[in-house]
Amino acid sequence: GRPDRLVLAPGEAALVKTAHTFADDCVREMGNPGSLPYLGTQQAVEDLEALRHALGDEKIWLYGESYGTQYAQTYAAAHPNALAGLILDGTVDLTLSGPEFYVQQARAFSNALISTLKACNADELCAAAMRGEDAIAVYRSLIELLKHFPNDCSTCATIETPLPFKFPLPSGESAERTFTFSDLETAASGYMYSESERMIFLRSLAAYARNRDLGPLARLFYSSLMLDPETLTAIPDGSYSDAVFYGVECQDYGYFSGTPEQRAQAFLAAGNEIEAGIPHFSSIFYSDMPCLFWPDARQDDARPAPLSAEGIPTLVLGAAADPATPVSNGEAVFSRLADGYLITQEGGPHVIFGRGVPCVDDTVTAFLVDDQLPAERQTTCPGNVIDEFAPLAPLNAAEFESPLKALQSLDNEIYYLPEYYYWDGVTPTAVGCPFGGVLSFDATDAGDSLKLEGCAFSEGFIVTGSGANNYDDGSLILEVNVSGLKEGALTYARDGAGALHVSGTYGGGQIDLSE
Repeated sequence: GRPDRLVLAPGEAALVKTAHTFADDCVREMGNPGSLPYLGTQQAVEDLEALRHALGDEKIWLYGESYGTQYAQTYAAAHPNALAGLILDGTVDLTLSGPEFYVQQARAFSNALISTLKACNADELCAAAMRGEDAIAVYRSLIELLKHFPNDCSTCATIETPLPFKFPLPSGESAERTFTFSDLETAASGYMYSESERMIFLRSLAAYARNRDLGPLARLFYSSLMLDPETLTAIPDGSYSDAVFYGVECQDYGYFSGTPEQRAQAFLAAGNEIEAGIPHFSSIFYSDMPCLFWPDARQDDARPAPLSAEGIPTLVLGAAADPATPVSNGEAVFSRLADGYLITQEGGPHVIFGRGVPCVDDTVTAFLVDDQLPAERQTTCPGNVIDEFAPLAPLNAAEFESPLKALQSLDNEIYYLPEYYYWDGVTPTAVGCPFGGVLSFDATDAGDSLKLEGCAFSEGFIVTGSGANNYDDGSLILEVNVSGLKEGALTYARDGAGALHVSGTYGGGQIDLSE
């Protein structure tokens, strides 16, 4: 029978039906469903082995990150004599079943959120931005507005209450929109992957704490789902395919047994237990539900034997705050290796090599370039949960100490704007500014160009003009006219070392300020 014939609660029935519809539609839209049987990891590692033979290499070094660690471990198990060395970064423990892994991942996302909120409380600037409220309490109070139990009935189904807000559009107008509990969890989880993203999330939460502005959190939601903030339509991404993701995932992991309907029932029953024990993001547990209805999906829950990798020196990298591949996965893999070395970063992002932390980068580089193994079997590297907090632009420009501080704040607001932070560096893009006006950016040979038309991130500091970011030297130049509280024509410069300078006229006088 169809999944909607199950006797389920309305929300559960909708979840199962959505997973089934998604699987059907995704396969239909991919254009070549005949390729599905060839997308699994087992097939892919044989493709690499064929390439190794074609290249004539006796042995290769293999670096895998995130899913790549699944691939690398599978290759190592299948072709152990082909590897000179192995590096696993953001490691998945392949001995875990799909449900077991997603329980751990949901818990890791929840823990990363709590660590992020606690890091805000411990950061003077972030704590001040929350207006003296505990960041955990701010987040939970927002949840209570968006999702609650009726009449204090803990056994009743929750009621979701979307909150209305106004969102600034590139046209200079604003749109009436709503923000839901699901939107909040999508926004928060999407920005848990690195120290900078967690800080951006905290800035958005602080905007809500300050004056109940949901616009910044909505920007994170749109960014996480790759939606155009103006039209709310999907932004095409040629570098990612849901069809390929599930084509691989559903061959690598099996979920429960029986008919699709019976398996769905078992999936939901397991999910009910998970939801009771994980405070936030328990919905992550359902990520692979489309696999119940996916063609050529694995029908058993057998897992690979633990990898020992005899004769293959292996570095296992992980971060304590990694939400996507919990650090415990890497620790478990390391514990079984014949010649393993564990490198753990405190705090840290999902995937830690190449992030500029010498303790990590130097160790991996020495292994790859000089065939030098770490001195110790286990190494702990320094790290943080969040980047240094960048204060929000004040609501009113009267709070700025100087025009230099005002333009420095504008610089920060532009840089951490999700549409700009995750811009593809190619597509001309325009966004609405919080207090009116438009910011647009476009690619240049040296970096990008900025255009501001009546753009205000603080009421009373309205900016019109242009700017240029130079990617080679890290500099920014803005040539702008300002209005609002005071009139002016200013040139703002930030060099690659972070030194600031502004000159021009402001409020009827000449200024020349540096920092």
